[in-house]
Amino acid sequence: MRLADLRGLCGLATASLGLVAASAAGAQSSDAPPPDRSRLTIGVGAATLPDYEGADKNNITPGAVLTGKVANHDFFTRGTQLYVNLVPSRSGPGTNFELGVIGAARLDRTNKVDNLQVRALGEIDTAWEAGGYVGISRTGVITSDYDTLTARVAYVHDLSNVHDSYVVTPQINYATPLSTRTLISIGASADYVGKGYGSTYFAVTPAGSLASGLRTYAINDSGWKRYNLSAFVLQSLSGDLRRGFGLGAGVLYGRMLGKYKRSPVVSGVGDADQLAAAVGLTYTF
Repeated sequence: MRLADLRGLCGLATASLGLVAASAAGAQSSDAPPPDRSRLTIGVGAATLPDYEGADKNNITPGAVLTGKVANHDFFTRGTQLYVNLVPSRSGPGTNFELGVIGAARLDRTNKVDNLQVRALGEIDTAWEAGGYVGISRTGVITSDYDTLTARVAYVHDLSNVHDSYVVTPQINYATPLSTRTLISIGASADYVGKGYGSTYFAVTPAGSLASGLRTYAINDSGWKRYNLSAFVLQSLSGDLRRGFGLGAGVLYGRMLGKYKRSPVVSGVGDADQLAAAVGLTYTF
């Protein structure tokens, strides 16, 4: 299971689904649900994404997203991360603040990869991570009272001594309903990672070089690893985005940066350009 490269796309999808359930389509109808009503949206589907972060080949893998609200506290998944907002939020036009916690599992290269040289470097254990995030969102920005612009910064740290480092991810997302049936969203994010992260996933030790044929490569400091640009569309199958089934689809383009782009697992046998796409069925209740 390799979902790390799809985190930006899953985050975009869940942010869009959250907008749907919270205010977007519902506010346009006289039978809109109360702002504080608990809700849940589940999405399941399939994605095509790089075999590992920096690979030049994609594989098909199942995927899922989850977003909801309980007692005015939002929660959502972003790939293999779970975000829970500790600050109550309200629906409808206005500003909401975010201060939350994150739990995550990093699965990159935890299974055998297709590239034989990268496979020879060995599998990497699952990294269990925890952290938090801060953010701000504004509903009613450009197109109507129901479009939403969200900006946040997330921080997670490895608790399992796999990469024994951190990842900082600034994110921005804009979502707008075109009608009670259709919603579109665009987003951007980037990852700044610590030294341990780079040396675990992108360095090649002398022993690894001997086993794989890749040149030795060391990463001795932190830096910007990659940026992502993504787009998502959700179409209701029930006629109302607030409830019932929907069909979602999205694409994500990522670009490896700096010392991570120059790593042999990327420049030698992979590709700095990373493309992912997903399609799935959602259900909101």
